[in-house]
Amino acid sequence: MNVQIIPLQQVPSQQFSINLNNQPCTIKVHQRDDHVYVDLYANGKAVVLGALARDRVGLTRHAYLPFNGELLFVDTRERDDPRYTDFSARWSLLYLYDS
Repeated sequence: MNVQIIPLQQVPSQQFSINLNNQPCTIKVHQRDDHVYVDLYANGKAVVLGALARDRVGLTRHAYLPFNGELLFVDTRERDDPRYTDFSARWSLLYLYDS
């Protein structure tokens, strides 16, 4: 299992393009109220839209989705759900994949 850390800015809404294991992706991360949500597009197709980000819970955990690998947030201090104020300092967005 390989792990790639996806850097995030400490802002309430962001969108960026990234290549994840030869998959061109667009990721949107935004916080509404006390929750963080993620949209993921891979190879030009929507994979997940408005997925609720939870600590250590996969965002793309269904095999039928058109995406190879798994995205998830990890709290490096405790077991709380992510908040944008500590992205990349406390909460890391990880991409897990097999080579």
